[in-house]
Amino acid sequence: MLTIKNLRVFTENKEIIKGIDLDAKPGEVVAIMGPNGSGKTTLAYALTGHPNYQITNDKFLISKIELNGDDLTDLEPHERSLKGLFMVNQYPVAIPGLTTQSYLWQLYKKHNVGVKTSLLEFRKWITQQAEKLGLDPELLRRGLNDGFSGGEKKKVEVLQMLVSNPKYVVLDEVDSGLDIDALRKIAQTVAKMAKDLKVGILLITHHRDIFAYLKPSVVHVIRDGVISRTGDMSLVDEIESTGYEGNQ
Repeated sequence: MLTIKNLRVFTENKEIIKGIDLDAKPGEVVAIMGPNGSGKTTLAYALTGHPNYQITNDKFLISKIELNGDDLTDLEPHERSLKGLFMVNQYPVAIPGLTTQSYLWQLYKKHNVGVKTSLLEFRKWITQQAEKLGLDPELLRRGLNDGFSGGEKKKVEVLQMLVSNPKYVVLDEVDSGLDIDALRKIAQTVAKMAKDLKVGILLITHHRDIFAYLKPSVVHVIRDGVISRTGDMSLVDEIESTGYEGNQ
């Protein structure tokens, strides 16, 4: 279980998240929607430990992030990752000089301790995964995200997710800027992880197209740093009909 209790987050001396409570069960897809500037990406960064987003408490209410009983609140990003929390970034960075394949291999070894896989076996497997996503395997030999298109970067993020063996994944608008085929392949890959490996998913999105492949059991709407509405897919229908202004 991923549990978020009374989460308050400041950045640049401004409170963005003002007390959020939510949880996600193993294998569950939880959708988070809301207008621009409502706090969705801030929530994602705070969960994964970005240093520019400060989790705060007061003397009565304690902010807490727990994963399967482990308190992640004060852990560094790499420590949260090793506990099983992974984030697919909206804007992946490029690292020229570090080949994508080498990076993925190091991640795999770090997150799959005790699994006996040779480098040759890994290269064969990661090439297969890239092909399933529609990613040219030649890109694996290039610098990480160096000169990649937006869609290619998102697919590399998904490869990182696959090798990191996560228990919970935060998808920060993974569907933005994707064509129909890329959206389908990425969403189907994530949905398979949720179903087969019981990986919990926090899906941050503006659009419902991805719901054709990743079907949320619950939908939260964030406005002004708090959860203003919670419901099922019928809530998404309301949002499409009246917009966020009509769903306060």
